[in-house]
Amino acid sequence: MTLFNFKTTSDISNWKIVDDVVMGGRSNGSFGLTNAGYGSFHGHVSLENNGGFSMVKYTFDTKHVEGFSKVCLHIKGDGKTFQFRIKTSNHDEHSYVCQFYTSNDWEIIEIPFTTLYPTFRGRQLHMENYPGKQMEQIAFLIGNKKAESFKLEIERIELK
Repeated sequence: MTLFNFKTTSDISNWKIVDDVVMGGRSNGSFGLTNAGYGSFHGHVSLENNGGFSMVKYTFDTKHVEGFSKVCLHIKGDGKTFQFRIKTSNHDEHSYVCQFYTSNDWEIIEIPFTTLYPTFRGRQLHMENYPGKQMEQIAFLIGNKKAESFKLEIERIELK
């Protein structure tokens, strides 16, 4: 199942930036399409005013995912660490999270559902890992406890 396949004509209106400015920080992320048609999440993370993260989230109608066991990210990062996040419902406060490392090359990052652990505001929760039944939101977040510029290009996101 393909969750999103970026092209120059892709409608990215459901991809939204959430920066630490919601709590007083000064980070600024952007999301758009490159000339080649890839999704581009880029910007700068600032630690000013207790900030330190930038996120892009994609919300969609409920997808039932019982027949799948992992997420495959076709991406090109800038050598930094990012998080991939899933919400089973848009009403949930917590997300299921897995960190991944990027090289400076195109690669496929495979994230087994069983490795996605529950968090809320950066704290791990005492709950079971992602149950793999449904999802309504995915997101990419950068927050490495340092001020840094970042860029993550996304070709497509699939479930296998």
